[in-house]
Amino acid sequence: MQKYMGEIALTITAIIWGSGFVASSISLEYFTPYQILAGRFLIGAIVLTVIFHKKLKNINKSTMIKGAVLGIFLYLAFALQTVGLQFTTPSKNAFLTAVNVVIVPFIAFVIYKRKIDMYELMGAILAMVGVGILSLKLSAEINIGDLLTLGCAFGFAFHIFFTAKYVKDSDPVSLTLIQMMTAAIIGMIVVLFKGETSFVFEKEGMFSLLYLGIFSTTIAYLLQTVAQKMITETKAAIILSTESFWGMVFSVAILDEAMTIKMVIGAILILTAIIISETKMPFLKKNKLKELT
Repeated sequence: MQKYMGEIALTITAIIWGSGFVASSISLEYFTPYQILAGRFLIGAIVLTVIFHKKLKNINKSTMIKGAVLGIFLYLAFALQTVGLQFTTPSKNAFLTAVNVVIVPFIAFVIYKRKIDMYELMGAILAMVGVGILSLKLSAEINIGDLLTLGCAFGFAFHIFFTAKYVKDSDPVSLTLIQMMTAAIIGMIVVLFKGETSFVFEKEGMFSLLYLGIFSTTIAYLLQTVAQKMITETKAAIILSTESFWGMVFSVAILDEAMTIKMVIGAILILTAIIISETKMPFLKKNKLKELT
């Protein structure tokens, strides 16, 4: 039952992140990318502190270090994605970010020599292909933006991997709280360093930033951290990759984007990837047993 709760929580996280594409699009009309990053993490840190302030007394040194590591990876991944987007297309940015789904199982293999589950790897590759079909406009040209976005994929992959590792013996709420604080502090330092200290307080811009801070950051990362206590990191990465599918759904529903055959094929591949990693294709195993007998 715990496993299914974890999968449901991660699916909700992916849906929230998908809806966040619309909020990000609106926010960029009023704030700079670095202001949005600082704002969303600051809102996340404040909301979590207000709700879970009692937990601050029980946070030990180990949890602080682990939460800080997660916060650094989280901000670094978002920053690389943001800077990369200035030099490459949104479609390539979305696709290269999704490469993290394939990187995660190899991190476990390289660092801990953990055996790679072939069904999860197959699902990860299929999910990446699905995201590619869903979002990518083919172009053989590689630029600095593509390399920065690939760095972002590694950042998200390490974030997913270490979240799974740290949450095993740490309180997920405390971990989320510290990582939000860390990312908020880094975000504010970057904004001050870049001199982007003038803000526009328009209602639409503030509402979209609040949505990103409360839903896409606070609720989504709290759900992710709690869920990763119950599920493998590779499966978590596959489920979270459906963010691009949900982004498409919300873009079609809210921003009136046209639905294409390419979108449908991409969505089917992502769904198939989840089925493969979840079920490990038991009917194939039965066929193999029949052949052996």
